[in-house]
Amino acid sequence: MSKRTLLTEDEIGAGLAALPDWQREGGSIRRTAEAADFPTAIRVVDVVAVAAEELDHHPDIDIRWRTLTFVLSTHSAGGLTGLDLQLAARIDRALREA
Repeated sequence: MSKRTLLTEDEIGAGLAALPDWQREGGSIRRTAEAADFPTAIRVVDVVAVAAEELDHHPDIDIRWRTLTFVLSTHSAGGLTGLDLQLAARIDRALREA
């Protein structure tokens, strides 16, 4: 199965069970997190940018001082794919390591 193939409802449920900080919003998943300070938030975004380039899959990112909101969806597929879950896990790791 291609990483850009739409996931089934069961696959989405299983994937989100492993990503408890993410919430589904229709054809997207969203996570908001607080960094220790603004420079740390920007470092997290930089790590996520590198991961996004490696995966050729780019999130929507909102930066409000030290609050980061990430929204993932595979627009070309019209919803959630394995790439979204993979990038969500990498975002979680970047936040843990910040």
